[in-house]
Amino acid sequence: MFGAVIARGGDYRDVFQHFRPGFDLEKERQARLDAGIGEFLNGHDLYPDARPCLAALQAAGYLVGVAGNQTARAGRFLRELNLPCDVLATSDEWGVTKPDVAFFDKLAAVSGHDRNEIAYVGDRLDNDIAPAAEAGLVTVWVRRGPWGYVLRPREMMIAGQLPDDAPSLTVATLSDLVTELNAGRIADTNRPD
Repeated sequence: MFGAVIARGGDYRDVFQHFRPGFDLEKERQARLDAGIGEFLNGHDLYPDARPCLAALQAAGYLVGVAGNQTARAGRFLRELNLPCDVLATSDEWGVTKPDVAFFDKLAAVSGHDRNEIAYVGDRLDNDIAPAAEAGLVTVWVRRGPWGYVLRPREMMIAGQLPDDAPSLTVATLSDLVTELNAGRIADTNRPD
């Protein structure tokens, strides 16, 4: 159901309304916390290539940031993982969520780099790649997981939902990302972070 809603250009939260009209995600998150079953993240929740990719990028001299649509609580768990990154932030902490371009504006401001020097890596065309491209960032689509196959770039371009030049690079894994960056195969950037 999530895939169908997203493929039609809808918000994933619409799914909850289908099954339970009036569903309040924030209220339900709090109820789960109150019941002692709030969200929890640990190293098993990461793709196996995530930590090695971040470490390789840092070793190559890139400024590495991890930022996404997560709660402040998830941010605390992510920080406990001691990921090899220079910046770690959540949308909840920034007060703005993807796909709002303001999220990517904040990301650029925090990085301290010009937009054409920032490569934003994401697995969703609608929530990551399209708004990051709109914000002027270089975009890298990791085509895996459910979003890698539900959304189709050509159809989104035809519908005007994705710029013709996005994504700048498509990879199947984060290991491929390191290989492609090291080979200099990312479009028109100086040294993307």
